[in-house]
Amino acid sequence: MRYLEVKYSPPLKGTVKIPGSKNSSLALLPACCLADEPIILKNVPFILDIKKVFEISKDIGLSIAKKEDNLILDPTRLKNANIDPQKASSFRASYYFVGALLHKFKKVSIGYPGGDNFGYRPIDQHISGLKALGAKFTFYTNHYTVEAEELKGAEIHFEKLSFGATVNVILAAVKAKGSTVLYNAARDPEIEDLANLLNKMGAIIKGAGSDTIYIEGVTSLKSCIHSVLPDRLIAGAFLMAAGATGGRITLKNVVPEHLSSCIEKLREAGMTINCGYDSITGSVHSKLHGINVEAGMYPEFATDFQQPMTAMLIQAYGESTVIDKVYPGRFNHCRELNKLGARIKIEDNKAVIPGKRFLVGDWVKATDVRAGICLLLAGLTAEGTTYITGIEHIERGYENFIKDFTSLGADIMLYDSDAKRK
Repeated sequence: MRYLEVKYSPPLKGTVKIPGSKNSSLALLPACCLADEPIILKNVPFILDIKKVFEISKDIGLSIAKKEDNLILDPTRLKNANIDPQKASSFRASYYFVGALLHKFKKVSIGYPGGDNFGYRPIDQHISGLKALGAKFTFYTNHYTVEAEELKGAEIHFEKLSFGATVNVILAAVKAKGSTVLYNAARDPEIEDLANLLNKMGAIIKGAGSDTIYIEGVTSLKSCIHSVLPDRLIAGAFLMAAGATGGRITLKNVVPEHLSSCIEKLREAGMTINCGYDSITGSVHSKLHGINVEAGMYPEFATDFQQPMTAMLIQAYGESTVIDKVYPGRFNHCRELNKLGARIKIEDNKAVIPGKRFLVGDWVKATDVRAGICLLLAGLTAEGTTYITGIEHIERGYENFIKDFTSLGADIMLYDSDAKRK
């Protein structure tokens, strides 16, 4: 068994360089399959989910070479679109290979998406969007196939906002015949990042970052160099670490406007946030106070922020509430926090946090990426030692997180089954 040992921490202080975005990278890597020449990507984080993409890429013939900070992706020897169901089911974003491979191979076979354990995440918007372009789906026990002899542009109205479906349909539409218009599209910065890469490759995409995206199909895509945008979700978590411990943390390599909703809530809770061109400093100079948080789709407060925010709000004076409109059942972390003494109540898909609780270390389990960081932040504020299992979830999204936190003054150790320190 592998676990983290987290001890009570003094206020965290220092500077952290934010890595490339996990969610962007998981879309950009499959997107390179669309090209007819090699692509160079910079600033890709070397995390567990990316390693899984590498495994799938090797199976289908997408060559990936690492040279210093660059990944060189060569799609010229792609050999098939049959993706191992077990590998596909190990992480959610595997379904991007459908949109990326369908034009070249006419048929993609893939397992059902897996990933975080906090409730069912349907792919109905993916299915309806790709069907509108001409795809046909056949479902089996442990995998499904998607077929299209020819993809044709269409007007697609997403019934509900879906980041994943927006990505998948963009990937399929860039080489579809004719024009495609996406209505009620996701507006996340990572969607813009994908469009920027594809446009560098020769695609014609307009409106990314708004709720209406226009795509004119092209016949070929060329080589380019692209740098992945910084991970706003990791940046937000470090700001909340400063808030939870009463410290001062400066983030480098960050886009402040991508964290506008997060910064607004942190200031409302009493944090001091100072933004530069590509930096943010978060600090605490007085008592934090309770606030009400509603997580939604971008540009609203992100669902991936609500878990570390919950850990921070335990240290606030006064009651706080957290509602998640994207994944109403995403409160497994609260049950684990209660083992430390948080006394959070779940009422009608709302977490009620009493605030200023005295936490005491205990054994807890991370069930998804952000829950893991939430428990880590709670452990830093708990008396004694907190032991966190399920750390593979943290490793899915955070590169060098132990090194980064210890550089800020945290006392964190990784142990494996034979109790040796890592």
